[in-house]
Amino acid sequence: MARPFEEPVGTGPQVPVGDPVGSDDPPSSPGAHDARPGVPPEVARGKGIRHTRTGATWTGLVIGTLVLVLLLIFILQNLDGAVIMALVGSIRILQIRRAANRQRKLTS
Repeated sequence: MARPFEEPVGTGPQVPVGDPVGSDDPPSSPGAHDARPGVPPEVARGKGIRHTRTGATWTGLVIGTLVLVLLLIFILQNLDGAVIMALVGSIRILQIRRAANRQRKLTS
């Protein structure tokens, strides 16, 4: 049985990414064609700093602080609603305690 012709992946013509061939225009971004001998391309592009746990912790703390400030502003602006919620919650806790005490008396 014959297999249909399949072109291997990645064997197409190798065309460099960037400016078209024969373009005399200056590079589209500053430093696009900077070649520093002995310096890895990641460092030359300013991407040499790796992701670390310390960096992730710092980012998490900053985001957490911003969320906390926004939450605090929201709570302070809706203080009346918080008092009502605390009152309703307290009443519900009392109801549950009474029901638990009744159930305990019935079973003992």
